[in-house]
Amino acid sequence: MVINMRSFTDIEKNRLTKLDRLRERGEDPFPNEVNRTHNIDQAISLLVESQSGFENESDDNIQVVLCGRLKSVRTMGKLAFAHIEDVTGRIQLLLRASEIGKERLKQFATDFDLGDFVEATGYIMETRTGEVTLNVSSFRIISKSISPLPASKEVQDDGESIVYSAFDNVESRYRERYADLAVNPHVREIFKTRSKIVTSLREFLDRRDFLEVETPVLQPIYGGAAARPFSTHHNQLHQDLFLRISFELYLKRLLVGGFEKVYEIGRDFRNEGVSVTHNPEFTQLEFYWAYANYIDVMDLTEQMLSFVAEQVCGSVIVNYQGNKLDFSPPWKRISMSDALIEYADIDCFNSTVGQLLDYCEQADIRKNNDITKGKLIETLFSKHVEPNLIQPTFIYDYPKDISPLAKAKHDNSEIVERFEGFIGGMELCNAFTELNNPVDQENRFIEMGKNYSKDSDDAHPLDLDYLRAMDYGMPPNGGFGMGVDRLVMLLTNQSSIREVILFPHLRSKE
Repeated sequence: MVINMRSFTDIEKNRLTKLDRLRERGEDPFPNEVNRTHNIDQAISLLVESQSGFENESDDNIQVVLCGRLKSVRTMGKLAFAHIEDVTGRIQLLLRASEIGKERLKQFATDFDLGDFVEATGYIMETRTGEVTLNVSSFRIISKSISPLPASKEVQDDGESIVYSAFDNVESRYRERYADLAVNPHVREIFKTRSKIVTSLREFLDRRDFLEVETPVLQPIYGGAAARPFSTHHNQLHQDLFLRISFELYLKRLLVGGFEKVYEIGRDFRNEGVSVTHNPEFTQLEFYWAYANYIDVMDLTEQMLSFVAEQVCGSVIVNYQGNKLDFSPPWKRISMSDALIEYADIDCFNSTVGQLLDYCEQADIRKNNDITKGKLIETLFSKHVEPNLIQPTFIYDYPKDISPLAKAKHDNSEIVERFEGFIGGMELCNAFTELNNPVDQENRFIEMGKNYSKDSDDAHPLDLDYLRAMDYGMPPNGGFGMGVDRLVMLLTNQSSIREVILFPHLRSKE
């Protein structure tokens, strides 16, 4: 037995003893090569196509080599039944002493454990009860499981070891996602769906001639959103850098360079609180579209998300937390001002800062020192309106002082052409008619510097290189950003963002 620094339970020590026994017999429990010829789904399909049956044991039987994780074992004298599972499904194994020998059958019963990966050779048949089965002629272990997979119960039922009620402690599942995936097939389905969602987003944008690009993750100046960054240091260049909080300012530089439609799907990092809809590291989709405005982007957004829902779920009607969400266009559209009047009877844009502070106090909303009129309006909106936006809804026309990168409306300089999309009571996306006047943009940055303290999460640092790019001329454009994780929540009916992120960040166990 290998001696190391880790401590093992009695069950794990027993499995390590089995590991040594395998080696003593000359079996390699971790071979370099496997000989799989088919996955389980392919093997089952071969049987269906050939219409092979239990009584058919001629030379025409379909010989295959299958690999998978051992999920159940039942011994019955000179017979043993087991199930293995791969990514495509599960199949029964039949091991007979008359075929593999009594000693080999005994070794299987004593040295193989649930969770082990095995390679089994034999022919596919159907039992009298109609179960597709591999009649095993030889087998070997290809990866020994030292730790038993987590389960609420692992019981013997008529000689069969069966796993019931795979562990469901939420924090344990997130900390050991590898084990969660191994024992909970429905969790694997969430992440298969996630992959389909990202593929569908790409397909939609690619069809419309958007170019997928990659921009820096490490940035000398963070920007494009109101968030606190993670910081790091480049030793060779002696530079302090930041993990990006947005792709926006780099993607818009590409419009200056001559591209007209660009997008990126990647990771953003925001050093802020966690909740059921927030994770410090998350996946974002952003696109920028020259010669378009926020109305054009609004139209494209509802087309894109209805397309993704149809592709992934087979329908534009999606069940989410007891609600039937209808992604089909057109979505409801209402201004932020009208929404606050409708849901809270607050005429926010015609109210003074003092009146807005009173509304916040009445709603028991905590305020901080870095408060502006626009921030108060946004806070009241989040409290009174956002939870009511269950069906897909666009809220448009936002205060300028919380939207430093958006173009002001031509008839009201205090309101900008910005919208956010809400579904299921949470914000899904954010978009602007992008500001392309470098002088106006510089003044916005300076004004925000006056309104917010240096350490405020809502302050935007002055990015001189971005202004330099704008000086060369940026075409009018519409921009869009969406949290992909939240879209996955909606399309997989998950109430927590941690359920749709493979490895969410957690507090240390201590």
